[in-house]
Amino acid sequence: MSFVYPSFLWALAALAIPVIIHLFNFRRTIRIYFSNTTLLRQVQQATTRQRQIKQWLILAARLLFVFFLVLAFAQPFLPASEQITSGRNVVIYVDNSYSMSAMADDKLRGLDLALQHARKIVDVFPTDTRYRLLTNDFAPFSNSYKTRDEIVDLLAQVRLSPIGRTLGAIGNKVASQGVSEEVFLISDFQRSTLGPALGAVDSLRQWHLVQVRMDRNANLSVDSVYLENPSLLAGERNTIHARIRNSGEAVRDHITVRFALDGNQQGAIQIDAPPNGTTEAQFDLPDRVRNFSTASITVQDFPVTFDNEFYFALNSSQRLDVVEISPAGDEGFVSRVFGNGRLFNFRKFALSNVDFNAATQADLLIVRGIDRVNPFLRSIIARQRSATHSQLLVVPSAHPDVASYSEALGMSFNPVAGSTVREALAAPDFAHPLFTNVFEERERNMAMPIAAPVWSWGTDRSAPLSFSNGLPFLSSIGNLYLLASPLELAYTDLPNHALFVPVMYRMAASGKRNQQALYHFLTETFVTLAADSLAGEEPAKLKGDSEIIPPQRFAGGSLFLDIPAYTVKPGFYGVVAGKDTLSLLAFDADKRESMLAFASPEEVMALMGSKAAVSVFDSDTERGFGDQIQSRYLGTPLYKYMLILALLFLLAEVLLIRFMKSQPTRSIAAPLEASHHKP
Repeated sequence: MSFVYPSFLWALAALAIPVIIHLFNFRRTIRIYFSNTTLLRQVQQATTRQRQIKQWLILAARLLFVFFLVLAFAQPFLPASEQITSGRNVVIYVDNSYSMSAMADDKLRGLDLALQHARKIVDVFPTDTRYRLLTNDFAPFSNSYKTRDEIVDLLAQVRLSPIGRTLGAIGNKVASQGVSEEVFLISDFQRSTLGPALGAVDSLRQWHLVQVRMDRNANLSVDSVYLENPSLLAGERNTIHARIRNSGEAVRDHITVRFALDGNQQGAIQIDAPPNGTTEAQFDLPDRVRNFSTASITVQDFPVTFDNEFYFALNSSQRLDVVEISPAGDEGFVSRVFGNGRLFNFRKFALSNVDFNAATQADLLIVRGIDRVNPFLRSIIARQRSATHSQLLVVPSAHPDVASYSEALGMSFNPVAGSTVREALAAPDFAHPLFTNVFEERERNMAMPIAAPVWSWGTDRSAPLSFSNGLPFLSSIGNLYLLASPLELAYTDLPNHALFVPVMYRMAASGKRNQQALYHFLTETFVTLAADSLAGEEPAKLKGDSEIIPPQRFAGGSLFLDIPAYTVKPGFYGVVAGKDTLSLLAFDADKRESMLAFASPEEVMALMGSKAAVSVFDSDTERGFGDQIQSRYLGTPLYKYMLILALLFLLAEVLLIRFMKSQPTRSIAAPLEASHHKP
């Protein structure tokens, strides 16, 4: 034990004062005469013993009072276990990810408790210490050292961030300054964001783990959203599927899930979520969804609220590129289907005048009514067949050259004799993607088109449409669609049937080269958009709550955006080039933040490798952490305990004087009184 003011120990000489008072009785003696002293002698013997015990106890209380009072002024303390090295810098990492918005054990937000811990660290070190503050934003201020006042101001500005950092990323950021440092990591140490092991940490730094413990690890969140039909076409029925995750250990009953479109609620249902599992909520989309619609799925959960709302964008304005190669002068029915310029960029070429680039870059290429496949058309077909996101529809002429088609498509075709005889088609395969959400009611006896095949290619049990005899009328083989009849009324009435338009739409939509994702996570680095061109020299901008010009490049009909993670927040951003809106983007927080399971400091130490260079502060409250860090670096002050003991012994002296009396005197004096009245 050491003393802050050891010179006060000279005051222990005052202990002699109570001893002197005890040894010399300065009370005046009063003489009383008695005729019989026998009983008085007995009284004196009894009271003297009690008085001596009382006086010794009072003396001890006085001595201890003076002793502990002197020690309190000398301010004793237990020496610190770690010494603060002069010139050693301090790095403080404060985890400000969304998971830190949960309530900590002493009823503060995790981030608020972490900031209080950081202020306690600043208070402990000398005033000339230099500090570096790190948050998940890796903001520019984290690259330089600050004074105590500057670091306190920066701590007051820390807010929750949608960015999560792994232990490795934090270690690399700390190591960017190769100097001797004390590093404090204040975090909840969420398992989902810790990342892989670091290996042995360097010896230049002493690492300290400060865990912010949360009340619970139960959380309810929207995990993902998807469309039943990935292609969003105007006037087509579609369904939103929302997957709800319950990360708690108990069943969550009667959860209200809401679906909003363009800020207006479209539906609400109640579901039950199993423990540590997911369940699904479904909502029907309106028939008419306007261009660039904002949408969200919301659940009710408390106190963790950062992931209660999930944002996604419905971009129904992207036009589909459809190219038809057909005989010159033949209008046909295809141009009528894709004549809507808002939805389709339809171009028609005669075989003698085909734009090779347009044909090979189309979402849907239709080869219709061509008798014979020449080498040029064969090269176009080969390119389209090898494309990843392009579809090819082949519609025969009345008299197709099956040999040239067999060579071009790599399959065997046979002509059908008596091809003018039309047969009824069987009921469609409702499970095929071409018919998803096309029918409100699935009736097996519905009226079907009739057709006369001009060629056949064998059996196809998975054909979307077949004849009554089982032979395929429409087959889907990879990205190739084959029709058995020409699209002429002499061979089929399909162009006049209700199936024709939705089937053709589905073919085009399934070949969309750049279908825009419904949402993006803030952890994504790049976003790719389909863009025919950019107007002028002005770059594309992200317009939301703020306006951002991200790094970007335009190539091959696509716009590549480098998403600035530090400035983009969860919500909606329009991609604007000049006066044109190219797309609507929805950003959501990283789903790993919603998984509220935490590692212990010991597990984190194991990930960091070197236990010698890593220590742990184990405390649940601000006061407990403050006491720990003060005792570790400044020692444990004991003056409060000394003062309390001094007051206790002062109280003991008062109680001894007040309540400890010579009880036997009265009982012994009674016979004495009786003896004076004896006759």
